[in-house]
Amino acid sequence: MKRTALSVLARRTAQPPISWLMQMALARPKLISLAAGFTDNPSLPLRATRRLLNNLLASAETGQPALQYGATAGDPELRQLTAAHLARQDGAQTGVATYSPDRLILTHGSQQLLYMVTEALCDEGDIVLVEDPTYFVYLGITQSRGLRCRSVRIEPDGVDLAHLEQVLESLKKRGELRRVKMLYLVSYFQNPTGVTTSFAKKKAALALLRKYERAAGHPIYLLEDAAYRELRFRGEDIPSALTVRGAVDRVIYTSTFSKPFATGVRVGYGVLPEPLLMAVTRIKGNHDFGTAHLLQRLLARALATGEYDRHLITLHRRYVAKTKVMAEAMQEHLFKHAEWEMPDGGLYFWARLPRGRRSGLKSKLFQSALANDVVYVPGALCYCDDATRRKPDSELRLSFGAASEANLRSGIARLGQAMAKTL
Repeated sequence: MKRTALSVLARRTAQPPISWLMQMALARPKLISLAAGFTDNPSLPLRATRRLLNNLLASAETGQPALQYGATAGDPELRQLTAAHLARQDGAQTGVATYSPDRLILTHGSQQLLYMVTEALCDEGDIVLVEDPTYFVYLGITQSRGLRCRSVRIEPDGVDLAHLEQVLESLKKRGELRRVKMLYLVSYFQNPTGVTTSFAKKKAALALLRKYERAAGHPIYLLEDAAYRELRFRGEDIPSALTVRGAVDRVIYTSTFSKPFATGVRVGYGVLPEPLLMAVTRIKGNHDFGTAHLLQRLLARALATGEYDRHLITLHRRYVAKTKVMAEAMQEHLFKHAEWEMPDGGLYFWARLPRGRRSGLKSKLFQSALANDVVYVPGALCYCDDATRRKPDSELRLSFGAASEANLRSGIARLGQAMAKTL
């Protein structure tokens, strides 16, 4: 007799680190969290949201539809506005087929889209190529689905193309290329390192994937996660992989309104090629048959009235100020123990300890930091299990998103004390 009725997937799925990191931040009021990627509380668009909702709900004509179910693929107006918004970001003309609203699906955050795309493409035992390091929450999806990950090194301008080709070639020689379904890139201000992938590398990566498709026997997709694209506060924007010639049937583009507008508004979106779009839409129908319609109507109003763009200006100013505060604190308290680069966007600093020093969950540094009421994301969580290399354990992801300026200073000071004590 079985001891449990749980499925293989349910028994296999580990607790996502993001869940207990966020819970820890909420459960311990004195703890300063430099871990969970919460956004900045004072900059949340409270007044604008109240005004937009009041206008939306002021009459039955607009209020009742907003409080009713919507379409599985998403609100038609928001899909149209989102497609036009993305086309402007990429410098493309509105109406170009690549940016058609018909290719766009709205989801409960970009996380749901990442899960559904992976569910639609990958069977247990399939292989996903990921950056080394990568977004650790996505690694939780691959673990849950029973997938294998192969890591590809990254450089200051994105994925290491020579290493990507080396990995693909090794998989081909071992007869495993047929199990490779996609390459996953966090292409703007990467979580966790802050690296942005250059357009040239996006183009070259797509060409490499196409080169190995014949041996794979099926398309190999590029999944471009652009969740942090609109959190750019320095430098010029880089076009997405959607603008590469011939990319329309191989690029999966995903982003979100949660990070740039409000994390409590859990709405993400994706631009998908067929037949993947149809498969994901059907899967979403089984998940929830549509993202919360009120939230979609709120965002449609924010985009149409210009509130969304005005909020981005405020947000950029806040994050520029907070990165400066955090950088100054790190220079004062951590410079003897770690190295880092100044981010141009996103929410994170990626700090590296000297060789041989450990930062993982079981390390003396992590335990000392917790005892000192500060927590960070151990870098080891951001590396997939890959037998071809030893998993690094000497890095830290530090978020400046949620903590106040005073808590950023205090948190880094506490972390510096923990480093001085243990390193």
